[in-house]
Amino acid sequence: MDFINCVLNWVVPPASLVMLACSWPALCFINTCEWLYKSFYSEDMEDKVVIITGASSGIGEQIAYEYAKRRVNLVLIARREHRLRGIREKARYIGAKQVMIMAADVVKEDDCRRFVNETISHFGRVDHLVNTASLGHTFYFEEVGDTSVLKHLLDINFWGNVYPTYVALPYIHQSNGRVIVNAAVESCLPLPRMSLYAAAKAALVNFYESLRFEVSGEIGITIATHGWIGSEMGRGKFMQEDGAEMLWKEEREVNGTGGPVEDYARRMVSGACRGDQYVKYPSWYDVFLLYRMFAPGLLNWTLRMLLASHGSRRMSLACTDRPLFEGSSSPPRKLLTFSHLNPQKIQMQKLE
Repeated sequence: MDFINCVLNWVVPPASLVMLACSWPALCFINTCEWLYKSFYSEDMEDKVVIITGASSGIGEQIAYEYAKRRVNLVLIARREHRLRGIREKARYIGAKQVMIMAADVVKEDDCRRFVNETISHFGRVDHLVNTASLGHTFYFEEVGDTSVLKHLLDINFWGNVYPTYVALPYIHQSNGRVIVNAAVESCLPLPRMSLYAAAKAALVNFYESLRFEVSGEIGITIATHGWIGSEMGRGKFMQEDGAEMLWKEEREVNGTGGPVEDYARRMVSGACRGDQYVKYPSWYDVFLLYRMFAPGLLNWTLRMLLASHGSRRMSLACTDRPLFEGSSSPPRKLLTFSHLNPQKIQMQKLE
């Protein structure tokens, strides 16, 4: 058996690359034809019921507006109910038939049962469940002083998607509906200062890939993957999309605006209504998968070179009690930090 594996280790990778190169034109043609067919015969969403978690800002808010254009009945879930009121009015103006808003914490199974049961009581069905609640971070793993922060990040980015899916799945079965999940390129691309976020997103993608086989085509699953987009988190605001803003930093290690969140939301909803299994924005990020599988050393070397060009390592104050910058002469003006490293308590500090 060891001899067979040794031979396959040498034969399978190059043979697979050759087969992929030869079949690439045919695959592109087939995918294009399938995309054109689905574009003309996409799902008619009028009067259908869509639940969106993390809808109070960012990606979730824009997805609500995109569904509103399709004249659906919306159920918007977030912890910030006051933010949902304005989004409800705008969604109605755009075209949504009915809009329900509910304050709930998606990391609590009881809260998920409550908003799903209220949706069924009012509308009698669930057609699409869109999970967008997430929480990012940009601290180094060794900076963490309180490990409860780690559980908090994993709860939101993983269980905050799994619990709503678990509760809503029987009703989505009845309507032959669809689950849409908001993932990120960090699930397959290693980046520093995002270790917990990347781990949670990778777990999320693998969970829904497995669930896709378990439901045997009776329920559609769309996994949407984005790179850096122009949301609040991309501009330096650490935000819990189903809760309150958690951190504002006026300086970032890497400054980048990314693509507009509206474009990503539009593609995400269009892809879900077409029945696409994957939505990727931008799609060229797929090349990183090839490098990671066949040339991981080259990918790691390139990332180290790019990150090294940004100078000395700067420390994040999030979840730590260390200075924000080591060896920096320009302190930040204002920032929010966790009080006593507790993710549930937030404290304002002003550094002169």
